[in-house]
Parts: sequence; structure tokens; C-alpha cells
Amino acid sequence: MMRSPGSMLGALLTVLFVATGAIAQMVGERVPELSGPPQEMGEVAAEPIPRWVVDDIRKERAYPDQPPIIPHSIEGYQLSVNTNRCLSCHKRELTQESGAPMISVTHYMTREGQMLADVSPRRYFCTACHVPQADVRPLVENTFKDMSEMGVKQAGSE
Repeated sequence: MMRSPGSMLGALLTVLFVATGAIAQMVGERVPELSGPPQEMGEVAAEPIPRWVVDDIRKERAYPDQPPIIPHSIEGYQLSVNTNRCLSCHKRELTQESGAPMISVTHYMTREGQMLADVSPRRYFCTACHVPQADVRPLVENTFKDMSEMGVKQAGSE
């Protein structure tokens, strides 16, 4: 009994369809749901926006090479491809008249360590690393201990 290629293809597709459905059903039973039951959308009271710490006092860094936090308000600062208000005070040649600390020399380097005449494009968007500090309670308890608190002495101190 000879079957046509069309009927064989139809039979094969039917088997694949049934097998795919069976596999999907088994996987559905084994894989747990990643989210809970759908929740109704509702209005939730928003928390008040926290106040920024704007005392202009430099904060101690928690670890070496930590980007310093911004100790002043940056509300309304323009930070775009064309304008960077931070550089109007922190750029090397403007710090004497502004009294602001100069940005690190690393901000004038390429990835390969080549010095540039102006701020590197990869360091141009300050708020990618530097952030203002808000006056809020921590989300999680801070259990960090500095090495000096753990009894470790600086090299050469003995």
C-alpha cells in the first residue's frame, strides 16, 4: 500500500503537534510560577520625596576608590550630551575660582591610559557614579566594618 507524500507529511505534522502539546503540558506541571497571583491595580499612597543632604561637607568614603558623593543640590543641573553643569565648577581649570574640588585625573584618561586635554567621553556623565545623598533610613542594616576596626594594622605601623 503506497501513500502519497502529502499524506505522510500530514501524518508527521499531526504527530509533531500532539507530541509538542504533550511536552508543553508536562513542562507546565514541572516549572513553578515565577510570579504570584495577579494583583489588582490600585492607588497606593506615595512616600514623600526624601530631602537631599546639601550641607556642602565632604563625606568620608566607605572604601578606597569609592566615587565621592555629591554634598550639594544638583536639582536643575543640566547633564546632557551638549552640556555638563558639573564641569563649570569641577573642571581642572575652573576649580581655583569656584573653590570646588577638581575631578580626578583619571577622568582625563582613555581606557588605555592615554591623557586627554578634556574630560574623557566615558567619564562625562557624572551621575553614573557620583550621587547625592538623601536623608533616609537605610533599606538594610549596614554591618560593614573597616579593616582598622577589625584589628588589622597598617603596613609599617609596627
